[in-house]
Amino acid sequence: MRAEIIAIGTELLMGEIINRNAAWISKKLAEIGIDVYHHVAVGDNLERIQHAIREATRRAELLIITGGLGSTSDDLTLEALAGVFDVSLVYDKARAEQVAVYFDKRGAPPAPSDKRLAYKPSGSVNIFNPLGYAMGIFWDVSRHCDKLTLVMAFPGVPRELEAMWDAGRARLLDSYLVSAVLKTQDLHFFGISESLLSEKLADLMTCNNPTVAPYVGQSEVRIRIAVKAADDEQAMAQIAVTRHRILERVGEYFFAKNEETLEGEIGQLLANIPPSPPFVKWGVSVAESCTGGLVSSRLTDIPGSSHYIQSNIVTYSNAAKIKFLGVNEETLKQYGAVSPETALEMAEGVRAMSNTSIGLSLTGIAGPSGGTPEKPVGLLYVGLWGVDGISMVQEYRAPPWSRKDIKYWFSQCGLHYLYRYLKAGL
Repeated sequence: MRAEIIAIGTELLMGEIINRNAAWISKKLAEIGIDVYHHVAVGDNLERIQHAIREATRRAELLIITGGLGSTSDDLTLEALAGVFDVSLVYDKARAEQVAVYFDKRGAPPAPSDKRLAYKPSGSVNIFNPLGYAMGIFWDVSRHCDKLTLVMAFPGVPRELEAMWDAGRARLLDSYLVSAVLKTQDLHFFGISESLLSEKLADLMTCNNPTVAPYVGQSEVRIRIAVKAADDEQAMAQIAVTRHRILERVGEYFFAKNEETLEGEIGQLLANIPPSPPFVKWGVSVAESCTGGLVSSRLTDIPGSSHYIQSNIVTYSNAAKIKFLGVNEETLKQYGAVSPETALEMAEGVRAMSNTSIGLSLTGIAGPSGGTPEKPVGLLYVGLWGVDGISMVQEYRAPPWSRKDIKYWFSQCGLHYLYRYLKAGL
């Protein structure tokens, strides 16, 4: 079954509100194996709404409409549907009672225009609205289209739509037997571009089931695996096979799946680090310059982080690096604040200051000014002092982004460097 979602409302086209209903409905349909082929937004204009409905019924077997079910003159959804399928709007007692109860509970009389809410297209079935006064409809219009065609209409208010969904879904499943489920899994990667990732997985991306598709996220690339199968167990088994094939090729860049985060995965690993004398406190301490505390913020977003975060510090100026971290003044004079040498001394200093197993440091140039030909904007050094005195440093160079985006990317670089160290050592 192919589905299409039409969102009605001029405010959508003017950018006054975001159409999050379409994304929410698409997810719900995917759960029962129904593919959404198109999202359409149309303003409060009868002729354009009817054109969108006709196009949708030509392309899809399931049409879901949101918005335009209220009582004002620009609420035209039911009128448009009745016109397209050449039926009358008929009075419905249950809808009238819904309106009466709604206003009675609020101690206010309905407006004359609210009488419109009691009407629906002949042949349609009500979808009860537990939160508002505008009911939805479910309508099998197959006889008007010479093919299976189902229409569902919901209010545009997200909380009302979501509260009505289960009732609408039950109507849908009664009318259409879903023969498959759709399951997805997202894999998160860092340190590899979308284009290179796609090249390495090119043959897998030509498959129809499962499908493998790349998406660019905030300082990461995601691979989404989607599988249609007879049931959840079969779908997840196929996902596991495909995930294994992907990670065989690009596993070194992988760090999490689905809703997992880089900082969350680090938290899981840090929880397993034993004390390492003479640094008797387990976990990590972070010294930040260019990121201004962003790495610390992300690490401490994870519940339970107090078990492995001891004392982090932002040393923005050279004087602070010298005073609090013990960075050698000669190092700063000879190599500069943004250098491998300074990054290592920062990492060593924060580890010693906090008496922890691991010290992590970040020093770079976030821009938009401050860069030179030798040290351009976007240059970052990440330093790490680890267990048994292991010291490492890595250079990164950010794309020409805004300062805010570069800072976030810097934080991702620092966290990923720590993640790779932890994965290698545990």
